[in-house]
This record gives sequence, structure tokens and C-alpha cells, in this order.
Amino acid sequence: MDKSQLLRNFSLNLPVHYHSEGLERCAGLDKSKLRRAGVMIGCVERDHGLNVILIHRAAHLKHHPGQVAFPGGKYEDFDHSIIGTAIREVEEEIGVTKQQIRVLGTLPELMTISHFLVTPVIALISSDYIAKLDKNEVDSIFEVPASHLFDIQQLYSQIFQFKHISHRVFAIPYKEHFIWGVTAQIIQALQIQLKG
Repeated sequence: MDKSQLLRNFSLNLPVHYHSEGLERCAGLDKSKLRRAGVMIGCVERDHGLNVILIHRAAHLKHHPGQVAFPGGKYEDFDHSIIGTAIREVEEEIGVTKQQIRVLGTLPELMTISHFLVTPVIALISSDYIAKLDKNEVDSIFEVPASHLFDIQQLYSQIFQFKHISHRVFAIPYKEHFIWGVTAQIIQALQIQLKG
């Protein structure tokens, strides 16, 4: 997938709602009491096509320690918008500046079992960015080809029983990385939207 395909497919297709079986565990949460957060699906143009930036969260974090995730974090009162939150967090966590980010839009909000209401922000990132990791938040950074990440054939899912509730969990393996949970749930919805 290249930049023009991403722009066309993302712009021309309506956002897709998240898989209903992936939302079951959060069905009892009160949306008004959740903490808002913004994450960024940062796409970088490379010679072979687009790559997507992912991180390994620091192992000591309270929520989702050590997991593969999109960079991002909690909304703060001084943020002008949830998009602003995602941009600020990307700069703080991995050193990509606001000037290196071109926001394309957002996906629907997603409730998480850790009591967050997450807004994924999709953006183009300048290919000359230099990662500067906040080691308190991020253990490592890596890129995955969009042709792999946005390919429905690479997505796996399984239903688990948790407290008598069926819950579908998605996963996408890539080399030594295992992408699952909320991150894979977001990717699954974006895969369908981009396919049109």
C-alpha cells in the first residue's frame, strides 16, 4: 500500500464500527466515566510503500505493560482536542514533532477494559523522523509494512470466555512481534474500512 492508496481508501470509505464480539467485555461500562485517550496510527512512506509505527510499551506501566501499541496516551485538560492529545503524546513518547505529522482523520472511539475511551488518529509521518524514546513510557519502536498490517489475511481471532461473557480477541503476528488486544482491534476495523 502506498500513500495515494491510503488517502483514497481512507477518505472514500466510511469508518467501520468495531467487531461486536470484541466489545462484549466493555458492554457494562459507563462511557461518561471513562478517561479519554488518543493514539496515533502513524504511516511513514518508505521505498517499498507505507510502514506503520508501533511501540512496545514499557514493562512497568500500569495499563498494558510490555504490549505492542500505537503511541499515544491520556487526554489532559490543556489539550485543545483529542487529536492534539495524540500529537502531543507522539512527540513525548517517540520524539516525532508536530511539524512532521499530517493528520488524515480519526476512527470511532473505542472503549477498553482498562476504562479508557480511545480515539485512534490516522496520520502521515515524515520519513526523516528520528526516534527519541521516552524510556519511562516506551521500551522500543519498530515499523510494520502497511501491506502486512492492513491485510485481513494476516489477522487471527479467537473467542474467550471471561466472567461468563464471550469476548473475541484479535491478533496479528509480525516477525518477533505479537500485536493483539486493543491495538489489533483498531487494526481490524481499519482493515475493513481501507478495503472498502
